[in-house]
Amino acid sequence: MSSVISPGALGHPQPEGGLLAKERIVAAPGFSRWLVPPAALAIHLCIGMAYGFSVFWLPLSKALGIKESIKCGPDVGFVAQLFTTSCDWPISTLGWMYTLFFVFLGLSAAIWGGWLEHVGPRKVGVLAAFCWGGGMLFSALGVYLHQFWMMILGSGIIGGIGLGLGYISPVSTLIKWFPDKRGMATGMAIMGFGGGAMIGSPLAAELMKTFATPTSVGVWETFVVMGCLYFVVMLIGAFGYRIPGHGWKPAGWTPPVQGQSKAMITHGHVHVKKVWGIPQFWLVWMVLCMNVSAGIGVIGMASPMLQEVFGGGLIGVPAKFGELDKAQLTAIAGVAAGFTALLSLFNIGGRFFWASLSDTFGRKMTYSIFFILGGLLYFSIPASAGAGSQLMFVAAFCVILSMYGGGFATVPAYLADLFGTQMVGAIHGRLLTAWATAGILGPVVVNYMRDYQLGLGIPREQVYNQTMYILVGMLVVGLICNLLIRPVADHHFMTEAELAEEKRLARERAAAEDVGESHEAFHATSPALVWLAWIAVGIPLAWGVYRTLLSAAKFFH
Repeated sequence: MSSVISPGALGHPQPEGGLLAKERIVAAPGFSRWLVPPAALAIHLCIGMAYGFSVFWLPLSKALGIKESIKCGPDVGFVAQLFTTSCDWPISTLGWMYTLFFVFLGLSAAIWGGWLEHVGPRKVGVLAAFCWGGGMLFSALGVYLHQFWMMILGSGIIGGIGLGLGYISPVSTLIKWFPDKRGMATGMAIMGFGGGAMIGSPLAAELMKTFATPTSVGVWETFVVMGCLYFVVMLIGAFGYRIPGHGWKPAGWTPPVQGQSKAMITHGHVHVKKVWGIPQFWLVWMVLCMNVSAGIGVIGMASPMLQEVFGGGLIGVPAKFGELDKAQLTAIAGVAAGFTALLSLFNIGGRFFWASLSDTFGRKMTYSIFFILGGLLYFSIPASAGAGSQLMFVAAFCVILSMYGGGFATVPAYLADLFGTQMVGAIHGRLLTAWATAGILGPVVVNYMRDYQLGLGIPREQVYNQTMYILVGMLVVGLICNLLIRPVADHHFMTEAELAEEKRLARERAAAEDVGESHEAFHATSPALVWLAWIAVGIPLAWGVYRTLLSAAKFFH
C-alpha cells in the first residue's frame, strides 16, 4: 500500500523531513485513488463515536453508587461537581461533554486548518489519533479517580481537538483525488463520522457489561480499551493517506469549462486568510448553520418527542403519555429507541446519497432541495402528530435526518467549487464554526421551547408544534442564503505569484519522482489490496449497521 520506496539505490535525493512529512506521501504512478477513502473512513469511524458518548451517561451517573446514584446535595454546584468524590455526576452535567466535543471540533478545525494544508493529512491524522485516543485514556483516569475535570480536559477539550483535526484531515486530499466526483468522495468519508456511533455504542455497551463488577460500572476499563483501539486504527488510517502529485487528474477526465457548469466550479484558488471577508463564505456559513441547527435540535429530542406525542399509541394502548404506568413507559421507551436507531441509519445513508447526488444536480440545487423539502416536512409534522399518523411522522423525520447528514457531506464539495481546491481543507475548517454554533443554537431552541410550552400548561403531545414552525423559519433563512450565492469575484483569488508561494509553503511537488519515486520502479496498486482495505473498514461498519437494524426493528414491533 505504501507509495514510498528507498530512493538511495535509485540515485534520487532523500525526501526532506521525517516519516510524517508531506513529501513522503506523494503517491507513486499507478497508485489507486480508491485506497484513500478507506484510510479516511478508518479515522472518521473512530471519531464518530462522539455521537455515541451518551451510552456512557447512565453508567457514569452511578459510578460511585453502582446500583443507584449517590445524589449531590443542593450546595454542590457545577464547579464543585468537577472535583467532588463524594457524590455521582448528574446526567445534565455529563451532557456538557457533548457540547464541548462540537465546540472544540469547530474551533480546532478553524485554527489549524491552514496548518493542515502545509504539513499534509498524515501528520494531522497522527496528531488526531493522539488527541482522540489519548484523551479517552486521560478520561479513563478521571473516571477511576472520580474527577470530572479530567474528563472535561481529556475527552471534551483534547478529544474535541482530535475530533476537529481528524474530521478535516481527509477533505482536501479526497477532493484532489476525486475532482470528477467531489461530492461522492467526501460523502464516503463523512459517512464514517455518522456511522462511528453505530459501531462504538454497541461495542461500548458490550465492554461495560464485560468489565462491570460489584465495585465498578466498567466505564473506565471500557475507555482504556476503546482509547487504545481508536489510537491504533487512526494511526493506520493516517499512514494510509496519500496525496496526488501536482497537476494529477483521473485518466480520461476533462475539467469543466468555467462559467458553463451548473455547479459554479471555479478554476481559481482563494487563500484561507481572505475568506472572512468574502460574502459567499458567510452565505455558505449560514446555509450550514441553519441546516445543522434544525437537524441537531431534533436528534437529541427524538426519543422523548415520539413518546410524548403518541404515548400509549406506540404499543396499542389508548392512553396519553402521562397516563401510562411504569411497565408501559418502559415498553414505549424501547419503541422510541428503535426510532432513534432508524434515524441514525438515515443520517449515515443520507451523507453518501445526497453528496453523491450533488455531483449530478450541483451543490446549490442540492441544498435548495434540503431547505424546501425539509421545510415542508417540518411543517407537516404537527398535522401528522395531530392525526395520530405514526407512519407519516416517522417518515418525515427519517428524510429530514438524511438531509441533515447530507448537508455535512456536501458542503466540502460546495467550498471546493466556490473557492478552489488549494486551501479547501483550511476553509472547511473555518466553516465548521457554523457547526459549533448550531450545536448550541439547535438544542437550545428545541429544549427551551419545550420547557416553555410545558410551563404554559400545553399538553405534552402538542408542545413541539411551535418548535417545528420555528425550525421551518430557520430553513427559510438557509434557503434565502443559498439562493443568494453567486460565483466568487475574480479579485478574491490568489494571483499566480501568490499561488506559487502557497504551493512552496505547502511543499507541493510536481510528481512522485521528486520524492524518490521512479517510473521504472513502481507497480500499479493490486486490486486485492484495494478490496482488502475496503473490507477492513466495511466489516465493522456492517456490524454496526446490523446492530442498529436490530434496534430499529423494535419500532416496527
